[in-house]
This record gives sequence, structure tokens and C-alpha cells, in this order.
Amino acid sequence: MALDTLVFDIETQNFFTSPGVGRDNFEALRISVVAVYSYLEDRYYCYEEDEMDKLAELFNDARRIVGFSSNRYDVPVLTNYFKRLKTPAPDLWEMERVDLLEEIELATGERVSLNRLAEANLGEMKTHHGSEAIGLYADGKMDELKEYCINDVKLTKDLYDLYRKQHYLLVPDKRTGEIVKVEFAKTAKVSALL
Repeated sequence: MALDTLVFDIETQNFFTSPGVGRDNFEALRISVVAVYSYLEDRYYCYEEDEMDKLAELFNDARRIVGFSSNRYDVPVLTNYFKRLKTPAPDLWEMERVDLLEEIELATGERVSLNRLAEANLGEMKTHHGSEAIGLYADGKMDELKEYCINDVKLTKDLYDLYRKQHYLLVPDKRTGEIVKVEFAKTAKVSALL
């Protein structure tokens, strides 16, 4: 059976700056939604906090996970949830992971937002800022929150497809605003992702 590649993004009910959480306290963060794109099924999914068992089943059939700043945020948060499940769940740290922001940082030494990267490469922008996701959840606007999270996954997937196809992305320079072509070497890692 072929194993899947999943592009994913999580939104949380709170953040490190929320009362009672604290810096890098991933265990205190609560998931509101997780959006996922499955390459095998060519389909988008969106799961709420009480559906982590279903999400784990999807991740169990994957060999690679793709995200944006996912190694810093999404993977640690989701790992805490998967550890608490009664059903089998993969160790995300043991999976093949592609974090597009991390790849850009390794190539340039700089960070860039998903919004600026998507605008430079796709001519599209995010529908909301990440900090707004907490407010959408608090206001019970779950449909809008899910749509926002799925849109972030679509942008990440489209950027990942470009990354695999052309081995470069256009990255706005933080200081000058100039768009710079950042090439990714055709290393074993990148080639394996084709």
C-alpha cells in the first residue's frame, strides 16, 4: 500500500501569551481545528479537537508530513494530543517532515511569513492572521475558522508543489522588500520529495 503525504496546519484555542500558558508551554495549548490535505486522496479534511482519533488514523497512513513553521509549533502541539489518545497514533518526530519555513531559514538565515511567501509565489494571500484564529474560536465562528485553516493548507500545499517542481521559491527580503530567488539544492532530501 502506498503511504500518503499530508500537508497540515493547526489552529489553537489559546497561545503562549494567553493567561496561564507561558512561553513554549505546548502542553497548555488547546487545538481548535486541524486542516489536512491528503495527496493520495486529493482531498482536504478539517478536524475539531474532539476528532483527534480520526486525525491520528489519517496520519498513521502517511510517510511524510508537510507544514509551514510546523516543527516549531504544529508538531509539538499535535504530539501532545497524540500521546494522550487510546488509539494508535504515529510519533510525528519520527516521520519524514518538510517544514517550508525551516527550509527557507536554512537557505537564507531569515524567516518569512506564509502570507508574504504566498503573495510572492502564488499571487495569493492568507484570509486571516493567525492571531485572529483564537477570536474566531472564542466567538464560535467554526465554519470561518475551518475555512481559514484549510486556506492556509492550500497555500502551503501550492508552495510545496512549487518547491518540489522548480527547486526554488521567491522570498521577499525583510530589509529591502526585494524579491529574491532562493534555490534549494537538488539534494537527496529534495529529490526524494519529487
